[in-house]
Formats: sequence, C-alpha cells, structure tokens
Amino acid sequence: MRQQLCNLAREAGDAIMNIYNGHAPLQVEHKQDDSPVTAADIAAHQIINAGLLRLTPDIPQLSEEDPPEWSVRRHWQRYWLIDPLDGTKEFINRNGDFTVNIALIEKGIPVMGVVFAPAKGLMYYAEGEQAWKEENGQVQRIHVKPTIPPVVVISRSHQDPQLIAYLSQLPEHRTVEIGSSLKFCLVAEGRAQLYPRFGPTNIWDTAAGHAVALGAGASVVDWQGNMLDYSPRESFLNPGFECR
Repeated sequence: MRQQLCNLAREAGDAIMNIYNGHAPLQVEHKQDDSPVTAADIAAHQIINAGLLRLTPDIPQLSEEDPPEWSVRRHWQRYWLIDPLDGTKEFINRNGDFTVNIALIEKGIPVMGVVFAPAKGLMYYAEGEQAWKEENGQVQRIHVKPTIPPVVVISRSHQDPQLIAYLSQLPEHRTVEIGSSLKFCLVAEGRAQLYPRFGPTNIWDTAAGHAVALGAGASVVDWQGNMLDYSPRESFLNPGFECR
C-alpha cells in the first residue's frame, strides 16, 4: 500500500508539472475564501481520487477539491485526507515549494502519509513509527535530530504578528522559510527542529506532513499540548500548533 501511494503521488505530481512547465493552461480561479485554485489542483485531485478508488474502494475520501458534507462524513473512523496541490500560491509564484499530500486517518490519527514535492524530486513517506525520504532514487530512513542553535522553519507565505512575537521570545535560533507541508518534512529529517504555526490551516494542509513527522519521532501538538486530531468535525480548520 505504501509504495502504491507513492506511485499515485508521483502520477499526480507529473500532471502538476505538465501544467507548471507550460504544457497545459494554468487557469487560475479563486474559491469563496479567496484562495487560488488552478487546473493543476483539479488534475491532481482527479488522479488521486480515481487511484484511491481502485486501491481502496471501501475507504472514503476527503479532498480539498471535493470535501463531502458534514452529514456524510460525521461517523467516519477511517478515511483518506488529501491535498492534491498544497502550496498553490508557491506553484503560481513558481518557486517549487508545493507538494502532493495524501494521508490515511484512523480514529483521528494520521497513520500513513505521503508528501511529494514534484518540482524538487523529493518524496517523504511514513507508516506508523517509520519515515523515509527518497531523492534521486536513493531511499533513507529519517529521524528528528537536535541542532544548536536550533532551526525554526516558518511559512514563506503566511507570517503574522503572533509568529513574529513568538520568534522574538525564543533563545538563539536560525529561521528558514519554505512553503507547503515541506515544513513538517524538514523537522522530520532533522534539518529543522521546530515549526510553529499560529495562522489558519485546514486539516488537508497538515495530515500527510503530520504523518511523516510522527514517523520520524516528532510531535505535532496544539498550543495546549494536545495532538492534532483529525476525527471528523464540522469545521476543517486546525487550531494553532507546533511541530518539534
């Protein structure tokens, strides 16, 4: 299943890169919340949706591009949580910091996840308490690692006064800016030690990266110390959190 999931993420990534490289129209539109959506988001969604229906027809799906009504999903115990193109702004800005995110949720916990950055050729994936990184055909297990001074990874597109105040109170540290769910992956592989988030995120933004972080030995908790929970609820919004 894990390898099939990676193959599916690659297939979606190929469709995204076809548009990114100008071989098909971008077609930028805006949703009701003013967030952008492109032809690449839709193409990746369709590929993942069809692929998961083939692989696991009995497991329902919640994708950013087609979220089911609350009445449909309120009793789900096991489901796929998908962001076909995380970092659409990064995609439009052509900086490479965008990912395909697929996670399997069981009883509120992301137990398997894939984060694929097609423009960088980077694949991160996890199952349970194990996580891996694949680059240039080489696969390696990844684990969190301490570094002095610690590296704090922050969003390239979403910085707010709370984050700035938080960083000003930290002891000596370095910051790195990067987009999409790659922030979780940097913590997972030990290139960063902390990812704080105060601004809004949706559950599909975080689930796959959360799975990779957990597999590598990191924790992802809200500011009260509770692990992010993906049990069905009416709102798709996460609370603020830190990954470390």
